[in-house]
Amino acid sequence: MRLSVFQPDLLLLLILLCAAGVAQAKLTIEITGGVEGAQPIAVVPFGNVDGAKPGEDIADIIAADLARSGKFKPMPRREMLVTPHREADVDIREWQLLGMNSLVVGEVMPNATGGYAIRFELLDVFSGKKLLGDTVSSTSKGLRNAAHRIADKIYEDLTGEPGIFATRIAYVTSAGHNARVALRVADADGFNAQTIVDSAEPIMSPAWSPDGNKLAYVSFEGRQSAIYVQDLASGRRERVASYEGINGSPTFSPDGGKLAMMLSKDGNADIYVLDLASRQLTRLTDHYAIDTEPAFSPDGSHVVFTSDRGGRPQIYRVSTAGGPAQRVTFEGDYNAAAAYSPDGGTLVMITRENGRFRVVMTDANGGARRYVSDGSLDESPSFAPSGSVVIYATQNNGRGVLAATPLSSGASHRLSRDAGEVREPAWSPLLR
Repeated sequence: MRLSVFQPDLLLLLILLCAAGVAQAKLTIEITGGVEGAQPIAVVPFGNVDGAKPGEDIADIIAADLARSGKFKPMPRREMLVTPHREADVDIREWQLLGMNSLVVGEVMPNATGGYAIRFELLDVFSGKKLLGDTVSSTSKGLRNAAHRIADKIYEDLTGEPGIFATRIAYVTSAGHNARVALRVADADGFNAQTIVDSAEPIMSPAWSPDGNKLAYVSFEGRQSAIYVQDLASGRRERVASYEGINGSPTFSPDGGKLAMMLSKDGNADIYVLDLASRQLTRLTDHYAIDTEPAFSPDGSHVVFTSDRGGRPQIYRVSTAGGPAQRVTFEGDYNAAAAYSPDGGTLVMITRENGRFRVVMTDANGGARRYVSDGSLDESPSFAPSGSVVIYATQNNGRGVLAATPLSSGASHRLSRDAGEVREPAWSPLLR
């Protein structure tokens, strides 16, 4: 389990966390911070041709995706004087006068398979040149995903970075002490939420496989912690660790063949690596202190983890080939729950400052720090697969919600505002 509050008496804390209710809440997006320096872009409502009647507003989804990135400021529709659907119908001077940098136009038409073909064009307003033109096929039920994929293409063309709008987020929900707990997966904009597993007992620590097809998580079915790996397409799941004591904090290796985890089967909480094919278990740490919250480096060469072996919780690193652990963080008396950026150069973690638990970034060797969040009880931070956004759990009016902060602008987006607790987010890898 990914813990946001590490204490020396960790085993007692684990019991308290597991006894607390952690149910089902719809995930929605609320922009809570301003965006400065965002590029103005117009995403014109797409035309429907040949009798097409799509059940989704493709242009609206694309505009919302681009807005959430923190790098773009879509033009409100009420300010659009014309709504062309093809490049040939565009008078670029009109959009220049409106101060746009980029323009997106498109059409939706039925295809031969009973779904839709979505044609779109991206224009540079300064030069009037077409930057991108493509057609995306979609089923009737897959229109939102098709819109996300188009937004990814536009984002990548304009920024040079991969888009993350077609990715997904796993998270845990509950609505009180006696409510059922659910592990759910939603699109990156909060729509199309699906329950993967629910239980009367706690569920914790979802972690994605590198191919995005599976989730590992901790379940307390039968009031005993166990680690499961579940295939999302088939729903088939397998219990991979149910040792005596605590089984927690699963995380996949970059190649998907192993799981790092925290086990207390030998008395202390230590870090182990399980080979999923052979079921061979390798112990990485052996210390009387509490070692937990492992996270692989992107190249799989080592694991960072939280330990209080120095008297206070700090981040340490150990080679996956074995050997002594090295301390990474020295600033502050509390650092925990570290996760790597996709390029391996940065760590995001929880730090304590004046009694507040906030998200902070540092380089992978523990250098200068940058605060990402401004809450008082933030937890479970991780990077989006592009490395451009950090997602974490926080509190809003005393209730657990998710938040995402684009690192380029500092704009913050709250991802949950309905009834119920929402926590422990995990962002999927890029889905192709």
